[in-house]
Amino acid sequence: MDQFKTKGNCNRGLLGTTLGFFFGFAAVSLYGPTAIKFKEAMNLTPAMIGLLVAIPSLSGSLLRIPFGAWVDITGGRKPFLILLITSAIGLGGVTLLLNVAYPNNMHGLYGPVLFLGMLSGCGIATFSVGIGQTSYWFPKNKQGMALGSFGGLGNLAPGMFSLILPIYLQHFGFISAYFAWFIFLVFGTITYAVIGTNSFYFQFRKAGRSDAESREEASKLGQEIFPSGNVKDSLIHSAKTKNTWALVALYFTTFGGFIALTAWFPIYWSQFHAFSPVKAGVFTAIFSLLASVARVAGGLISDKTGGEKASLYSILLLLFASGILTFAGTPLIAISAVVLLAAGMGVNNAAIFKLVPHYVPKAVGGAAGWIGGIGAFGGFAIPPVMGAIANASGKIGYARGFILFVFLAVINLFIIYSLLRMLTIRKRDLPS
Repeated sequence: MDQFKTKGNCNRGLLGTTLGFFFGFAAVSLYGPTAIKFKEAMNLTPAMIGLLVAIPSLSGSLLRIPFGAWVDITGGRKPFLILLITSAIGLGGVTLLLNVAYPNNMHGLYGPVLFLGMLSGCGIATFSVGIGQTSYWFPKNKQGMALGSFGGLGNLAPGMFSLILPIYLQHFGFISAYFAWFIFLVFGTITYAVIGTNSFYFQFRKAGRSDAESREEASKLGQEIFPSGNVKDSLIHSAKTKNTWALVALYFTTFGGFIALTAWFPIYWSQFHAFSPVKAGVFTAIFSLLASVARVAGGLISDKTGGEKASLYSILLLLFASGILTFAGTPLIAISAVVLLAAGMGVNNAAIFKLVPHYVPKAVGGAAGWIGGIGAFGGFAIPPVMGAIANASGKIGYARGFILFVFLAVINLFIIYSLLRMLTIRKRDLPS
């Protein structure tokens, strides 16, 4: 057998996916903090603003399904690059449009802005690709740590951008910000192209080895998880696994909610608490950064306690925090609740993907696609609902909209109860 030299290791694989996902957030993160600029230029209603800040999450969530499954066939590198390049095209298009038409000629351009926002959202579709790519690099007993680090550190981007962008806007202007973020995304795409590496199995397959030979050689190098079938098989197998859909529902609330609130909080702080744009950006960043850090910790917690228990505690925290936010009238109470909300969302996001390789070991990419795609659809679905509540209720509606998370948390608690019950049954039936 000819000698083939493999590239990289698990740490390089994790670094590549984490950086790629981090940069992929660049385009999406602009829409929430700059929504007020579009509102003023195009005279948008609260519901239209909600749709605008959510539209990148539509493509970013739906494309996670096929692209996540594609990882099981080619590894993550090719789909990752396609998504980052498409996102850069979308962000570049918005930048060009603003240079030509902003601020006096934006009327009638709401549709094109939405379309370019959809292209921009492709960057966050890299999440399901990164989940699969990372999972194939690491053994099962380190999945929580690896995936928690990938998701948590990658998710630092929205918080950092929420903190930096308002300050940048004050000093350099609205259009300049879009151009700077476009350059940043192009740089990130190139960075991933240099660092991003597929796990050993996919390297052997690309070199022309058979499936059996690739599995054998990759196993010798420490790889434990392998794909089964094509894209269609991966999606079908994971879809037939009942627990995949339980994880979808949980992820809809906490990661979809994370994306939604990162876009919505600048509006909430400015419209309900009358914060300045910079101050609203700071407090949005607090939420986003805490949720991301909590996700890293959540991976370690999940490795020790199990994903089901970690998810239960985090959803209870989410229920409590969202209930407070629904009726919080003062900034201090609201900020305290936001800290708890961020912790609950972050830990649950890590706990869910700790469970994926255990529940669907033969189709990690397909499962990550369904969970990441439909789950992240919450980032698209939630802001318009909250915008509609604000539209119907006036100023108080910006707080009352959090009742939606109370409702979702209650549903999630029933789901987690079912998962814990099945876990207990499995342990009871194991031979002693």
